Amino acid sequence: MRVKDLRELPQLADGYSYLYVEHCRVDREQQAIAIHDASGKTPVPCAALALLMLGPGTSITHAAILTLSDNGCLVVWCGEQGIRFYAQGLGKNRSSRQLERQARLCSSPKMRLRVVRKMYEKRFGEPLSPDLTLQQIRGKEGLRVRSTYERLSVETGVPWSGRSYKRDSWKNADPVNKALSVANSCLYGICHAGIVALGYSPGLGFIHTGKQLSFVYDIADLYKTDITIPMAFHAAAEGVAHVESEVRHRCRDAFVEARLLKRIVEDIEDLMGPEYDDSVEQETFAIDPAAPGGIWDPDVGTVSGGINYEFAAGGERR
Repeated sequence: MRVKDLRELPQLADGYSYLYVEHCRVDREQQAIAIHDASGKTPVPCAALALLMLGPGTSITHAAILTLSDNGCLVVWCGEQGIRFYAQGLGKNRSSRQLERQARLCSSPKMRLRVVRKMYEKRFGEPLSPDLTLQQIRGKEGLRVRSTYERLSVETGVPWSGRSYKRDSWKNADPVNKALSVANSCLYGICHAGIVALGYSPGLGFIHTGKQLSFVYDIADLYKTDITIPMAFHAAAEGVAHVESEVRHRCRDAFVEARLLKRIVEDIEDLMGPEYDDSVEQETFAIDPAAPGGIWDPDVGTVSGGINYEFAAGGERR
């Protein structure tokens, strides 16, 4: 039976993280999808899949895209190892209310600074003194990250000479920098999926700005020192043969174990403040994603769409 009501699906916070595929064909398999490659066919249940990353050499059928969309799975077309993002599909959310709130917070310097401070407080795990300037906070953050790199270098025995990522000379990077790039790319993907699924824009960042993934970088930075940086150093210390593939698999398992999607949802909701009570609107869009939205009115706010407002009762022009 085809799912019609999004409330029947698992919540994003309960999702199974992400799946990266390359050099394969993706098509529909009953009410799920299947991956076809040189080793054969692999069925993939997608009802609780948050993100499907399509790497090079991948083709996907219209039916598979429709199935993934019906199940609220974000589809991203990306480069090798998931390093670069080229295009994206839609997540579950069909309302613009969260996006409108995000735009207001970004547009007000006072409210934006409030969100930025909350982001840094989440990174530090403690309140920040109101006397600290933003420049001082950034200095503390830089020290925190550098200390994390140095501490893990000592703990794992992996030499550390600084963060280096150059797309044009990927093969020349040392193992720990390769591992960091791949792990962070996976982290960006799952944060991207969470942001879009909740109805926010990946491009309207608060700390980062000017890029189409600025908000993704903001949210991902909340988890790097806890998840991706330690993972990268430990993978490099073990000297695995194919560090990129190994790190991707470890990310998948670590994200599930840490209930990362749940953390992403809770952190974004906390950063954005109280949510709108749009349960009726969300239910409408869940039943029919193509239903028309409202129309803006300067006096009353939002009015229903699809109504002729040219003349009011009694023939008076509105």
